Amino acid sequence: MKYLAALGIAALVFAATPSNRMTSPAPMEQLATINVGDMAPDLAFPDPSGKTRKLSDLRGKVVLLDFWAAWCGPCRMENPNVVRVYSQYKDAKFTSGKGFEVYSLSLDNTKDRWVEAIAKDGLVWPNHVSDLKGWRSEGAALYGVNSIPATYLIDGKGKVVAKNLRGAALENALKAMQAK
Repeated sequence: MKYLAALGIAALVFAATPSNRMTSPAPMEQLATINVGDMAPDLAFPDPSGKTRKLSDLRGKVVLLDFWAAWCGPCRMENPNVVRVYSQYKDAKFTSGKGFEVYSLSLDNTKDRWVEAIAKDGLVWPNHVSDLKGWRSEGAALYGVNSIPATYLIDGKGKVVAKNLRGAALENALKAMQAK
């Protein structure tokens, strides 16, 4: 009996651990999977002002599709790197596109926290979108996102060329894609 009580308490502690809040409660079989080599499915969601921004409107540029949220500590820790890389490569010429953009899809539920995080982290690119459905985001389901941060690097032709690049790996991938 003591064993079952301890197991129950351990399960409650694990479920309440903040790091586990960054993982989707949706069953895996409900999520699609987008892999390197696949064409990136289009996304169209409202930005903070209500304007619909489509991923396909960025075709011709190298795009980092970034799934994140204001409440996600690891996402917020990665944001300075993304800002730095965006500033460095936004006007670069690549073998499969001209310029680099970030398409940030937030898994937030509240607009105020989302907009506040964009400002606080200095996310200067214009392509911030969210359906404000949290883990029930249609974009997250379409891409099979079950934890964040999650990123997809998409070439100018719309093909996924890398996944889950963080830190130096993102910059190294962009360097490798630059036109010589």
